[in-house]
Amino acid sequence: MLASSAMVLLMVPGLALFYGGMVRRKNVLTTMMMSFVAMAVIGVQWVLVGYSLAFGKTVGGFFGWDWDFFALQGIEPTRLYADKHIPELVFVMFQGKFAIITPALISGAVAERMKFKTYLAFCVIWSTVIYAPLAHWVWAADGWLFKLGVLDFAGGTVVHIAAGVSALVLALMLGPRRDVARGVAVLPNNLVLTLTGAGLLWFGWFGFNAGSAVAVEFPVAGAIAGLAFTTTQAAAAAAGLMWMLVERWHHGKVTSLGLASGIVAGLVAVTPAAGHIRPASALLLGAMASVVCYGAVQLKTRLKYDDSLDAFGVHGVGGILGALMTGVLCFTPVQGGLSQLGKQAIGVSVAIVFAGLGTFVIAKGLGAVWGLRTTEAEERDGLDLHVHGERGYHFDQT
Repeated sequence: MLASSAMVLLMVPGLALFYGGMVRRKNVLTTMMMSFVAMAVIGVQWVLVGYSLAFGKTVGGFFGWDWDFFALQGIEPTRLYADKHIPELVFVMFQGKFAIITPALISGAVAERMKFKTYLAFCVIWSTVIYAPLAHWVWAADGWLFKLGVLDFAGGTVVHIAAGVSALVLALMLGPRRDVARGVAVLPNNLVLTLTGAGLLWFGWFGFNAGSAVAVEFPVAGAIAGLAFTTTQAAAAAAGLMWMLVERWHHGKVTSLGLASGIVAGLVAVTPAAGHIRPASALLLGAMASVVCYGAVQLKTRLKYDDSLDAFGVHGVGGILGALMTGVLCFTPVQGGLSQLGKQAIGVSVAIVFAGLGTFVIAKGLGAVWGLRTTEAEERDGLDLHVHGERGYHFDQT
């Protein structure tokens, strides 16, 4: 669990590279900072109140709270988490990495135009009032969606649907980047970074999914971890291959960005299902994820919304697909069928509505106080200089 926790944290720099390579050179630092900064602000928030809200004593099944969990001051190092045979502080840190990467995913939809200080405030508020309660509903033993029987092995609903839908809401509220609105081509600055980031995400995702086997009783956890490890690999590989095939059929070329996007789409889709489906089902799910997410990414051009780095098209849509297909393909702890599919649909619907409306309210409030969007001059010149006083590259200087 220590290794899995560290691997999940490594996904955050991986995400920073993945996103940073896709924006223009003048915004690479700010974009990467939007991922890195989550490790600081949510790292503190989780220790202070986040863990208590997500996994403390339930308040009506809707959120948790326990003063012993405030700043973790009541959790002794020797205390074990439930019946899982690991120190609770290890579980706190493992779950904390999930809390860190989730708001960072949202940044992909608002890249190159959202105020940095507004984004920081949004991350803290969103993690406190959206992520933590949703995690309690789905993962806490007394959470109402958990009791209903909704399956989410490693965060398809809690992480990817919540982040993807919130990303779409913010993108719509911000409006398109000015160059995108004018029809100017916005090209990635460094796809080498993006591919490197995709590789780190794939690596870290084994900790993300396999580590989530802690949710089942020991000693079964080892077997389920092995299953989740295998299905994660199978889905990512199938998705990467399928995206290349679809792209070759549609555009006549196979791109590095397409392969990277396909890999991530497969990883997203298998996340809620990883410990519940067989490897053959994971191959099918990964292939389906690439087809569906590819279509979603193409659709944004027709609908004229600017999800800058496809946070909704990959994470939101992939998470929805994975959560629903879990109800069809699962074989443990229940057999897939219409009953489980119905439960999954309830979980998906709740996450969409809760995250979407919550994000709208939070963004409206922050917009009234600080504003959501940078000025036209800042967007034209690039946020790296205006926000950080730095440049990502100095290739034109000796």
